[in-house]
Amino acid sequence: MQETLTLVLAGGMGSRLSPLTDNRAKPAVPFGGKYRIIDFTLTNCLHSGLRRILVLTQYKSHSLQKHLRDGWSIFNPELGEYITVVPPQMRNGEKWYSGTADAIYQNLWLLSRSEAKYVVVLSGDHIYRMDYAPMLQYHKENDADLTVACMEVPVEEATSFGVMAVDEHNKIIEFEEKPTEPAALPYDSKKSLASMGIYIFTTDALIDALEKDAQDPTSSNDFGKDIIPKLIDKKKVYSHKFGESSGRVSKDAYWRDVGTIDSLYQANMNLLEPVPPIDLYQKNWAIRTYEPQLPPARTTSSATGNEGVFINSLISSGVIISGGTVRNSVISSNVRVNDGATVTGSILFDSVEVGENCQLKNCIIDKHVKIPSGTKIGIDAVEDSKHFKISESGIVVVPESYKFK
Repeated sequence: MQETLTLVLAGGMGSRLSPLTDNRAKPAVPFGGKYRIIDFTLTNCLHSGLRRILVLTQYKSHSLQKHLRDGWSIFNPELGEYITVVPPQMRNGEKWYSGTADAIYQNLWLLSRSEAKYVVVLSGDHIYRMDYAPMLQYHKENDADLTVACMEVPVEEATSFGVMAVDEHNKIIEFEEKPTEPAALPYDSKKSLASMGIYIFTTDALIDALEKDAQDPTSSNDFGKDIIPKLIDKKKVYSHKFGESSGRVSKDAYWRDVGTIDSLYQANMNLLEPVPPIDLYQKNWAIRTYEPQLPPARTTSSATGNEGVFINSLISSGVIISGGTVRNSVISSNVRVNDGATVTGSILFDSVEVGENCQLKNCIIDKHVKIPSGTKIGIDAVEDSKHFKISESGIVVVPESYKFK
């Protein structure tokens, strides 16, 4: 793997996740009680043996950089291993990154310095587990210029993806980014073959493609819209189906783009199913993150005699449920739920305090929020809409450090 360089695109604004992204980049949004979204991509790299990693940041990156410093300073530079944050440096003109391809084009000097033969390009804002080693081996065996990871999705959902057609050898013969009428699979009219935004390039092919794209004034500098369609007829471009050769990771084949409040909420709720669709419990594929030194979570009775209870929920370190009740919820570190409060179907980020007799239902509470006693959130949509964002499916979002009147 020393001949491979990994680039993680982590500069996304994530505007559809506002207000959760008002002060942090999308890859830094908390997930599953103790993780950040980017932890899943970096964990995949760690277990796949990819340990030369550049994280390209841009939008409100402080929270992300702090998380990488605290949780991912684990590689040994003496062995040629590293995770390095690369902010925009305007090496090719006075502009920020203007697209996924442009982000890498502006850092071509890092590719040339790395002497890597292969480049793995990943997104830092998806939830999934994948061993990249079989895909890299597949890329080498085909002597490919580009290999694109893909998966089957319902046709009605394919408008959000890059959709491809392949021949009998899995060579990509057509590719269209976010088509209005996605092409269906020849053997299943209800599904399309969609790109996952995971690419493996031969370095020379990537550099050549990026340099040509940069000279095209009509280009939007995007891999799906510009780079891949232009390479299909000129280079060897192959698809690699997600989950077919899983390597050392168990075959749950779970992948989610958590780019909206509703998709983020649902992905968290997936973790509470009797058999979660994504396996976080595979011992040799542990999801790594930064975890502060905190005491164990506990339930305790209150002064009134109410017992603290949690049912079918994820409860992180430092949580105290003192006479309150938590059901079907995901609770992050240092949260306190006080006497008589009920939390149902909700996600609470770090250091939230729920006052006595509060009622929280179907909501996301960002960190450092102190909810006054008797407050109701997620009960009255009309009242909630006066103060908070409500998603299409009715999830109420309370922003970070919100002060109640």
